Amino acid sequence: MTPFNYARAADVGEALALYQPGSRFIAGGTNLLDLMKENVVRPERLIDISRLPLREITVQDDDRVRIGALVSNADLAYDPLVQGRYPLLSQAILAGASPQLRNMATTGGNLLQRTRCYYFYDSTVPCNKREPGSGCPAREGLNRIHAIFGASDQCVATHPSDMCVALAALEATVEVQGPQGTRSIAFKDFHRLPGDQPERDNHLGEDELITAVQLPSEGFATHSHYLKIRDRASYAFALVSVAAALKLEGDRILEARLALGGVAHKPWRNPAVEAGLVGKAVSHETFAAAADALIQEARPLAGNAFKVKLARRAIVRALDEAVLGGQRP
Repeated sequence: MTPFNYARAADVGEALALYQPGSRFIAGGTNLLDLMKENVVRPERLIDISRLPLREITVQDDDRVRIGALVSNADLAYDPLVQGRYPLLSQAILAGASPQLRNMATTGGNLLQRTRCYYFYDSTVPCNKREPGSGCPAREGLNRIHAIFGASDQCVATHPSDMCVALAALEATVEVQGPQGTRSIAFKDFHRLPGDQPERDNHLGEDELITAVQLPSEGFATHSHYLKIRDRASYAFALVSVAAALKLEGDRILEARLALGGVAHKPWRNPAVEAGLVGKAVSHETFAAAADALIQEARPLAGNAFKVKLARRAIVRALDEAVLGGQRP
């Protein structure tokens, strides 16, 4: 780890004023400190935002729920309002990391997690995400955990968050504040596909702070499920995960949401597939057809073709569980 300066901010305005090129904001630090220890990132200054007043979960006048950026993953997952209205989000958070990490990790920090690509974390090898233009050895190397959707010649990394997959399905909104003021970003637009700029994970400016995440009033509380497939039962990143949410009238689907994790540079959705489920009867055949349509876009690498079949089966199973109101993480 290289030397750095440290400053602590008391409010959002002070945090933004302290920012200068080469700075990084730090809250729980569960990902940033790992990156610093491996010399993947070398900030000149850390701006501690852990004391900022951003730890509340509140219901807004329009019935949306606002989650402060510093609400811990543990507090969010076990909050009675979240468990009752957004069980999909609670399940997703509890499927990730460990209790100790969930106690430290924050809502805003979860959105900003970096990929767990082997090559990204190894500073002795090339990586376009770490050093643009240096190459992507994952394309021809070890790529079992890498993307099957939305990748580019420059990068095949995946986004590691479980929470973000649920937020994508719920169509959350990210509140951001920077020197130019405040703005809101639809969750589907927050993260980026790698394209020819794989070093950029999202559309947040370096001098901007996430201040909150807003959830719409509709939480699909009755029919939703988060399914995570991984190599071991705990403290492992998803090979494939699925956030499935349905609104039903009898056995007919009125609305459907499907978001996949572990398969792309951002939580992966296909609105056409979701729209194709509307009006259909709930059945294994309906869900299998949706899964087949979704995986048509898959472009696997030599080492991760198994993810295509795995994703298909996971989609069907998650939708089946959502119909039943499945609560298992």
